[in-house]
Amino acid sequence: MRPTDFEALSFDCYGTLIDWEAGIGAVLETWARAHQLDVSTDELLERYAAAEAVEEAQIPAALYPEVLGAAMRRAGAALGVEVSAAESDRLATSVADWPAFPDSPGALAVLSTRYKLIILSNVDRRSFAGSNARLGVRFDAIVTAEDVGSYKPSLRNFEALQETARGLGVAEGRLLHVAQSLFHDHVPARSLGLPTAWIDRRGVRTGWGATPAPGIDVKPDWTFPSMADFAAACFADDR
Repeated sequence: MRPTDFEALSFDCYGTLIDWEAGIGAVLETWARAHQLDVSTDELLERYAAAEAVEEAQIPAALYPEVLGAAMRRAGAALGVEVSAAESDRLATSVADWPAFPDSPGALAVLSTRYKLIILSNVDRRSFAGSNARLGVRFDAIVTAEDVGSYKPSLRNFEALQETARGLGVAEGRLLHVAQSLFHDHVPARSLGLPTAWIDRRGVRTGWGATPAPGIDVKPDWTFPSMADFAAACFADDR
């Protein structure tokens, strides 16, 4: 297989296209400093990741802002500090402020000239609209946790993705899923036989950041350090 063999690309948004570690980390760092907590940003992100995964599994029908607030309160409790309603609301309403990775808008614009583009994201429609404005591209379809009623890594989300791709006329085997999170995306996608490309945004940095460890060995079909490199590979045959 080559990236040029596909008709459609589905993308995780947060961690892949939008720098959610910068967005979440900024809120958590401000909170930690206010409470004089001696904890690194990486530890804050990892504690948050564990808390968010629990909340998404326990309240799958909740909108993402509710999950963000509940996860911050859970992470704070694990650190022995109560999170106020105002503090959790600050994170819950911050999604539209999270920056896009610098290479995301340009890569998506180029890819849209060859492929159908689909979003598969653990988010609600309203929050994603703010992020979509930063990405500057029109997606052919958007599938959110709000639409499905569950959060990745639930297989329901990927089954909804496959149904959406069929509705766009994408032939079987011609959809490539592109994502940063091994836990949320690559493990469930590969279990359903979907080919995947890993955008390894963390690169040489240690730890898992805002995503939990995958828990099992998973092998994406391709690995790229950035969206720019992925887009270049998708047009390599044109050179």
